[in-house]
Amino acid sequence: MKKLLPIVLILAVVGAGGAVFYANRPEKEPTVNTLQVSRGDIIDGVGATGTLQAVTTVTVGTQVSGIVQEMYADFNSIVKKGQVVARLDPSILQTQVETAKANLNNAMANLERQKVTVDDARQKLARAKELSARQLATKVDLENAELNVKTAEAQLKSTESSIVQAKASLNKAEVDLDHTVITAPIDGIVIKRSVDRGQTVAASMSAPELFIIAADLTKMQVNASIDESDVGRMRPGQAVTFRVDAYPNETFHGSVNQVRLNPVTVQNVVTYSTVIDVPNPELKLKPGMTAQVTIEIARRQNVLRVPNAAVRFRPTADIFASLHQTMPPELERGFGRGRRGDGQNAQGAGGAQGASGAPGASGAPGAGAQGAAAAPGAGAQGAGGAQAAPRAQSNAQGTGGQGG
Repeated sequence: MKKLLPIVLILAVVGAGGAVFYANRPEKEPTVNTLQVSRGDIIDGVGATGTLQAVTTVTVGTQVSGIVQEMYADFNSIVKKGQVVARLDPSILQTQVETAKANLNNAMANLERQKVTVDDARQKLARAKELSARQLATKVDLENAELNVKTAEAQLKSTESSIVQAKASLNKAEVDLDHTVITAPIDGIVIKRSVDRGQTVAASMSAPELFIIAADLTKMQVNASIDESDVGRMRPGQAVTFRVDAYPNETFHGSVNQVRLNPVTVQNVVTYSTVIDVPNPELKLKPGMTAQVTIEIARRQNVLRVPNAAVRFRPTADIFASLHQTMPPELERGFGRGRRGDGQNAQGAGGAQGASGAPGASGAPGAGAQGAAAAPGAGAQGAGGAQAAPRAQSNAQGTGGQGG
């Protein structure tokens, strides 16, 4: 028991000393991050996602069925209009052509035979009329001769129509035979091949797809989906910038060509397709790439820009107390809305209060109609710090790299 008493006393002294040290420790000052107010260009833009595609694409198919006998084009092949790109087995269609020619010859022979029959009927009618005039033939014989002439003439017309039908059948068979040779309908590049040599294609209700040819990849389009809340601000000719994942550090430019009126509804979200013309002289852009698009609605040049982080800062009473400053009257009405944890990392605008970390940041005068900063989820903010109606997709963006 006597051995434990000194240990207890030592622990009590150490605990008391720690409590005194903890109670009298210096209060930790909050860290204040300042951001510089800069001068430059700002834009009000609408963001969207789109897909790159060729301006003109043509699907090459076949109107007849058969086996693919030869393939003269492949992926990325450059083709000219009228160039043969594939050929089908023509053997069956050649047989149909020969059959149609034989039917036509048969119809021609029937026509000659029918002409002879008509001439014979007319001669018999003439003799019957002559005998009837001499009263050597009865009236019934004359009527039979006239009936034979009319019947022969009717059969002659029927034979003539069968010749027209046989010629049409021959023409169709020849056209089908010509369709076994597949040619390129436009100048361009093959971006898709759907069949291989030896494969059977069947043309029934629709023509089977053989190739897809893009006309000119030096001029492309971005088909972007614009939300219905932003489509009212879209106009042809507006400048567009976008990026693709293949070139993350490169910005491409284009312009709005058309805002299509056909709405697309996906999970109760209505969007409108906006066509953006994009030059592609270096052929870096490929069909199907996903583009992150920013459509420029308005631009202001050479204005003072306040970073978004300074505008989003909302100090509390504890922060003012730790900074030994008095809360401005305009902030007392909103007392308590700030977060108590913000005192350890307060952010102020270096252009307004410097290192003292004054609450918020007043906008620089002369910033124009477009604000230099935007609150979270808000649209363009005025240069005096007033926030416009919340618009999530049209935050003001500084082109000099300071805008948020």
